Amino acid sequence: MKKIKAVIFDMDGVLIEAKDWHYEALNKALSLFGYTITREEHLTAYDGLPTKVKLQFLTEQKGLPKALHKLINEMKQQYTAAMILQYCRPRFNHEFALAKLKSEGYKIAVCSNSIKSTIELMMDKSALAPYLTFTISNEEVKKAKPDPEIYNKAIERLGLSPKEVLVVEDNINGVKAALAAGANLLQVNTVDDVTYKNIKEKIKEIESKTL
Repeated sequence: MKKIKAVIFDMDGVLIEAKDWHYEALNKALSLFGYTITREEHLTAYDGLPTKVKLQFLTEQKGLPKALHKLINEMKQQYTAAMILQYCRPRFNHEFALAKLKSEGYKIAVCSNSIKSTIELMMDKSALAPYLTFTISNEEVKKAKPDPEIYNKAIERLGLSPKEVLVVEDNINGVKAALAAGANLLQVNTVDDVTYKNIKEKIKEIESKTL
C-alpha cells in the first residue's frame, strides 16, 4: 500500500512564480504614501508572509500608520490581481505533474498565505484548478505560516495522518509550518524544481523507509 496519499503544495514560489508580483504590488501601494520595502528586506523578512502581517511589520519598523492598513491592503490586492491577469500562464511541468499525480490516485491541495481570491485566480490562470481537491487561504486560519494551523487543517480535511502527506514548500516560513504539522517535506528552490520526477523520487524515498 502507498504510504503517501496526498501532496499539498504551497503556491507562491512553488506552483506560481509570483514572489516579484507580490513585492511589486505592495511597493506600488506603499509608494503612494511615501513608504517602501527594499528587495533585501522582502527576501529576508517579508517573503511568504500575508500582506496584513507585512503591514504590521511596517508599522512597527517604519511607522506606517495603522489607519492606512486596510486601504493599502485593498490596493495591493488589486495590483496583484492585475499582474496575475497579465503574467500568469500555464507551465507544462506543473500541469503534467499534477495531472499524473491525480491520475495515480493522490489527493492534491494548495495551502497558501495568500487570500482566497488570489489563489483562485492564480489556479485558474495557470490551468491547475481542475486537479485540486481543495485550497486553503490565510483567510481560513487564525494563524498564518510559519504556524502549522493551515497544514493541520488541510491534513484533517483530507482525512489522513501527517505521515501520509507530502508538502512541497520553498519558503522558510512554509517549511517550518509543514514540519511543525508533522508532514513529510520536499523543499524546492524555484518553481522549476516542482516536477513529477522530483515529487515521485521524494515519495519513493519516504516510502522506502519505515514510518
